[in-house]
Amino acid sequence: MTEALKELAQHIESRRPDDVISTDVAFGELTVTVTLGGIVDFVAFLKEDPNCMFSSLVDITAVDYPERPKRFEMVWHFLSMYRNQRVRVKSAIREEDLVPSIISIHKSANWFEREVFDMFGILFSGHPDLRRLLTDYGFRGHPLRKDFPTTGYVEVRWDEVEKRVVYEPVKLVQEYRQFDFLSPWEGAKYILPGDEKTEDKAGSK
Repeated sequence: MTEALKELAQHIESRRPDDVISTDVAFGELTVTVTLGGIVDFVAFLKEDPNCMFSSLVDITAVDYPERPKRFEMVWHFLSMYRNQRVRVKSAIREEDLVPSIISIHKSANWFEREVFDMFGILFSGHPDLRRLLTDYGFRGHPLRKDFPTTGYVEVRWDEVEKRVVYEPVKLVQEYRQFDFLSPWEGAKYILPGDEKTEDKAGSK
């Protein structure tokens, strides 16, 4: 499998030298890093080239690296059922970059791109209906960004007086607590129900 993926990587590099930045085969998987501008043509090549035939779009996601100048890494996963191979395509982007939509090549990209927009705030140019998918329309922020607070910005509840759903700023009823997750079976000094009887018996002997 590894040799076949290395041959595939060489083929892709030779056919799309202007698009491919690097290729890497690790853990039985091929990753191709490409330029953002040529992503649509590159995806079309992966789908149509007889040595590739990656006709199935499996997933689109992103990874947030807040410390990098190019904060996000776009990731596309494709499957070739004809050749029983998978490829991961990556491209680093800045927060303000527009990512070309690949809906013209894979119609299934519609909801994938909407999810990435919802979770990361990444915008896709050429998308016909780019709006939130998993959160509410009035939701603030993008939950999969590393700087998004774990509590969120607002909380939602049903108001019995107004008979509607209301949004309110998050109010914590207590400070964050420190939890001790040590198991009592791994040396933690806890007295479990019934243990005091054992100590009483030991002391009476």
